[in-house]
Amino acid sequence: MAGGRTFAYGMRTAAQVPALLTACLLAATPALTRDALAQEATPPAADTQAAPETAYPSIVVTKAEMRTVTDRVIATGTIQAVEETFVQPLVEGLSIRSLAVDIGDTVEADGIMATLNDDALLLTRSQNEANLARAHASLAQYQAQLVEAQANAQEAVRVSARNAKLKEAGSVSTALADQTEAAAAAALARVNSAEQLIAVAQSDIKVVEAQISDVDLRLARTVVKAPVAGTVSARTAKVGAIAAGAGQPLFTIIRDGAVEMRADVSESDLLKLAVGQKATLKLADSSVTLDGTIRLISPTVDADTRLGTVFISITEPERARVGMYANADITVAEKQALALPLTAVTSGKTETVVRKVRDGVVEMARVETGIQDGRYIEIRTGLEDGDEVVAKAGAYVRDGDRITPVKATAPADKTAAN
Repeated sequence: MAGGRTFAYGMRTAAQVPALLTACLLAATPALTRDALAQEATPPAADTQAAPETAYPSIVVTKAEMRTVTDRVIATGTIQAVEETFVQPLVEGLSIRSLAVDIGDTVEADGIMATLNDDALLLTRSQNEANLARAHASLAQYQAQLVEAQANAQEAVRVSARNAKLKEAGSVSTALADQTEAAAAAALARVNSAEQLIAVAQSDIKVVEAQISDVDLRLARTVVKAPVAGTVSARTAKVGAIAAGAGQPLFTIIRDGAVEMRADVSESDLLKLAVGQKATLKLADSSVTLDGTIRLISPTVDADTRLGTVFISITEPERARVGMYANADITVAEKQALALPLTAVTSGKTETVVRKVRDGVVEMARVETGIQDGRYIEIRTGLEDGDEVVAKAGAYVRDGDRITPVKATAPADKTAAN
């Protein structure tokens, strides 16, 4: 039998061995000892009244606070001259003798920029002066002829009048009276002719004087002057070249050196802008920032691109160059207002909502928003200062959900503030 028992024990599983040992011990000990061992072998019952603590999802929240909110419009464009003035020669066909300015130079109004060759004009003026002298000589000759003609006419008229009286008295023949009368008429005609010659001579003098004045004007214009003050931005003039008014301008001047930014703005943002609003310009690929002011707003919008044009004058034009690309940050409005981060606001077609958190419970709240600056948005109605909302509008929480609010860390707030 001992061998049989040994075989039976060998067939027990590992899980049955402890129970078998306990039964053997109970059979070999007194009742008190068996009870004690039974209590030790029996595991204590679990406490059915203690419930596990419920874990709610941790959601980052932020507060609605008063802060400065600035409404901005961002635009891009290029730097250009406010007004360009072309300098053309006022005398045709003359060669350029010398140049007084070059690109980048600053010129004053009526400042000399170039000089044209005036040799041909000086020769023409000398010829006109000779013609004037001849015209004056002719005038003097005609005036002398007039004096002579007038004296002869007066004598002929007296003789004709005397012979006419004598004819009536019968002392002079009719033929002689008629002859003296004809002589008087011829003398008066010579007076009239002399007067006409004098008028012609005077006209010739005026013509020559006008020609001299024209030459003087052209001589004065051989000095090419700046019509306005400003900065020379282009020059095509070369010494020896023939200056022509129909060709390219000799010089291009940026009037008063004033430059501006021509910016393209969407039609929705265009309605926010007004002349006089401030702007900050940043030149492309540069850390240079410039201050500007809206000078002009185009009254039309391009039908294809739906963009309008805004002209922003630059207060420090010497720091920019025509043709540069720039970005403009235009300040539309700035005020102290209750605001939230843009990420906390959900904008729909019909309403704008936030997920307000009160005592750990999410409540959907409708709000009315105002201006925004790219980071924060004004809350006009729907919240009060200090109210907490879910920081991320895309968080998967619904109205009535219970959460564990977690405030944003200081570095995150600092980043958002910047």
